[in-house]
Amino acid sequence: MNVTNLNATELAAVRNVIENLHYELIPLSNVIEQAAFLPERATVSVTASPAKGMQATIDLSLQLQDMGMHVIPHFSARLTTDRAELEANLKAIDKAGIHRVFIVGGDADPPGEFFDAFSLLQAIDDIGHTIDSFGITGYPEGHPIISDELLEQAIVDKAPFAQYITTQMCFEPDTITDWIGHQRDRGIELPVYLGIPGSAELKKLLGISARIGVGDSIKFAAKNPKLIGRLVKPGGYSPDALILGLAHALTDDRINIEGFHCYTFNQVERTEEWRRDMLEALS
Repeated sequence: MNVTNLNATELAAVRNVIENLHYELIPLSNVIEQAAFLPERATVSVTASPAKGMQATIDLSLQLQDMGMHVIPHFSARLTTDRAELEANLKAIDKAGIHRVFIVGGDADPPGEFFDAFSLLQAIDDIGHTIDSFGITGYPEGHPIISDELLEQAIVDKAPFAQYITTQMCFEPDTITDWIGHQRDRGIELPVYLGIPGSAELKKLLGISARIGVGDSIKFAAKNPKLIGRLVKPGGYSPDALILGLAHALTDDRINIEGFHCYTFNQVERTEEWRRDMLEALS
């Protein structure tokens, strides 16, 4: 990795986001084993999968909170059966001292009572809560089945409830910064966490895909064809080039990139090896 082209400000900005990386985990059988490789008191996001249901997300979130992590459970609108389940989940995380959540629409079909993330946010607001921070999703490269017009309106609708945006994976720095710039132009000022893939191998990713269900695997591949293409290469994928390509944007106050959200695919040990190596290179 060549960091010689970075100035001191860019170098410091890159180091800061790597030191304070957010990790995403999937509630699968290997997750606690892999969670042991997380840095102490790491910020960890827990996904919600149609194959596992919301209860698996809540259960893992409570386990990780007990391990001393800063946990952000995903609340999936379409996976939440009804208002009673939503209230129970809110009470569970409040009792555990979890006060941050990430709101997603989800892929469950048919949906429960809540069709999309906006309707779930409205319901949470109506019920009342102790949540300090809501995250919502951004799509720099669009969505395979949702039109750009609907995505644009969704951010406008959700932004008043939210404290930050986390983006789906994108591998092109210019596409990412152009998308954020566009949001700023239309008055969306929320800080952004950029979704990046961790250091991953195709074989292990396919194994995870098999365990979360064939339907979920197909949806994942449809949403992330560029990642699959990169993982085919010998040695798997490393996000070094993407991160260095974003170094200047990290210093831009208008773009306001708060940090990186790392999709680990439960390959935490490998991702942490990559992170330590990168921090050493940035020293």
